[in-house]
Order: sequence, then structure tokens, then C-alpha cells
Amino acid sequence: MGNRSIWLIAALAGLSVLFLATGIYAGKDVADKFGIATEGCENTKGIVEFDHKTHSEDYAKAYPELYKNGCGDCHHDDKGKPLTDLKAGDEVKKCFDCHNKCGEPPKGKDAPKLSKAEELAYIAEAFHENCRDCHRDYQKMTKKRNAPTTCTKCHPREKK
Repeated sequence: MGNRSIWLIAALAGLSVLFLATGIYAGKDVADKFGIATEGCENTKGIVEFDHKTHSEDYAKAYPELYKNGCGDCHHDDKGKPLTDLKAGDEVKKCFDCHNKCGEPPKGKDAPKLSKAEELAYIAEAFHENCRDCHRDYQKMTKKRNAPTTCTKCHPREKK
């Protein structure tokens, strides 16, 4: 085999590695921190600031028993089953693609009785159940009260 063939094979191998590496990082970049807001829905309680990096990396390493499903602890399919095979950078649907009713489900004695699925169609209910329940599990496990579970701890007051 001549030098020319060796260089050609090396070049093809290098290109293959480059394409594979690019595929690993393809997908959607997620901001480290972002406000949880939904276009088209009025936000009456203040936008919740979410730290994706801290939850998906720092907390996941510190509390693996709370993050049994990796990304699937927050991201799920249309049946509520965790998407356990997600990796950083994978495309995921927006929450509002499925939980597409604005606000919270009707409450009070005159409110219609809704099934759990009907309640979770409301975006606020879906977020509240997912976040609040995880925070409660954290508090039970650690005996700490620093994970917010009330309105004012998550939703900042609007500055006037």
C-alpha cells in the first residue's frame, strides 16, 4: 500500500470521525437559565425562572435517586411515560404542544369535575404537578425546605 492510499484512508477516517462527532452534538441547544412562559397565554403570577443546567447536571448528580429517569424525569411522551433515552441536545416537543390550555383548570364548588388528563391539558397544572411534586420528594428525602412549593417562592412578584 502506497503513501497515497494511507493518506486517503486517514483522511476518510478523519472525516468520518468529524461527521460522527457533529451528529453527537446535533439537536437543540438549551439555555442554562430561562423563563418558563408560554406564548399566547397571559401570565398573571410572574414568570418562573428555571435553571435547566443546575437541575439536569448538578442536582441530577447530587440526588440520583430523584433523577432515576434522567431527562425523562421532566420530559415524557404523550402517555406520560418518561423519555429515558434523551440526551443533551436532543429535540423535544414544547410542553405547550400537548398541555395547550392556558392557565389553570377551573376551581371551586361550581367548577366542572375534570379527569386527571383533562386537568393536565392546562399548562400551569402540568408545570405545577411536575415541579412541585419533585420539590416535595426532595424535601422528604433531604429533610430540607429549600425547594420551593408555593406560589410566591416560584413566581416573582411583578415590579411596579
